[in-house]
Amino acid sequence: MRILVIGAGALGGYFGARLLEAGKDVTLLVRPARAAKLKRGLSVRSPVGDINISDPPTITADRVKQPFDLILLSCKAYDLPSAMDAMAPAVGENTMILPFLNGLSHIDALNARFDKSRVLGGWCAISAAMNEDGQILHLQPFHSLSFGEQDGGKSERIAAVAAALSGAKFDALPVDSIMHEIWEKWIFIASAAGITSLMRGAVGDIVAAGAVELTTALFNECVAIGASHGFAPSKAAHDRFMSILTAPGSLFTASMLRDIEAGQPIEADHILGDLLKRDKRGAKSSPLLRVAYAHLKTYQSRRSREQRAAQTA
Repeated sequence: MRILVIGAGALGGYFGARLLEAGKDVTLLVRPARAAKLKRGLSVRSPVGDINISDPPTITADRVKQPFDLILLSCKAYDLPSAMDAMAPAVGENTMILPFLNGLSHIDALNARFDKSRVLGGWCAISAAMNEDGQILHLQPFHSLSFGEQDGGKSERIAAVAAALSGAKFDALPVDSIMHEIWEKWIFIASAAGITSLMRGAVGDIVAAGAVELTTALFNECVAIGASHGFAPSKAAHDRFMSILTAPGSLFTASMLRDIEAGQPIEADHILGDLLKRDKRGAKSSPLLRVAYAHLKTYQSRRSREQRAAQTA
């Protein structure tokens, strides 16, 4: 199976490197600047084994001339429109697109652009980052890709994807109810991003401040939205998420807070804003989620204003 990985950042670079390490037919679709850096090699530092691939197979958007069998998509939500443009020539009649962004609006966009029949559901569990030298840092020993049909159930092509991803040193997990798992992760990510960004601190800091009830209230709002669409978290997932979000002394923060602290763009609309749009209970529901989203939109507005000022200075 010919696999195209969109991007070679922390996620695409990690899973692409693992697949290349396993001898899979993988090409990385990257921008020219990243392609030039990768000529010096793709490097991963990981607690489950380092990877060093000299001159990995790359391609830029202007050179994509034929379809691939499987496209792995791992960009940030705000880069999705340009990513879809870049990968469009690689989408053929039988191409499968497997995104593992958080939330759901990217799946809506992919369905509209390429047809739902070509788009799978997927999500990943990994803690990874890319340093200034372009090296991928795998920070914790877990790494998995879960995937399945949007409408659920088993299929021959999901079995084919599982076979194509097998043998690499990460967990490739076909799932019969992928949309439920996507909703579960979305509820957790929105809760974690909302509360740690709003409070500007780690979970343990929020606990120490005596503000756990705010975390619980925000989480319950997100759960209620998911439940209204038929995707309430399982009891096991609910209990696991709450234990993470309320652990005394925990240093856990959402990556969105780390992006804010670094002055980087964030996925506020994709993670919190889209969840609010799907709230069926009216404009007065989910008050904490609305405050958290307004807080993030204010950050985005300030960041844009300061960038404009810097450009005209």
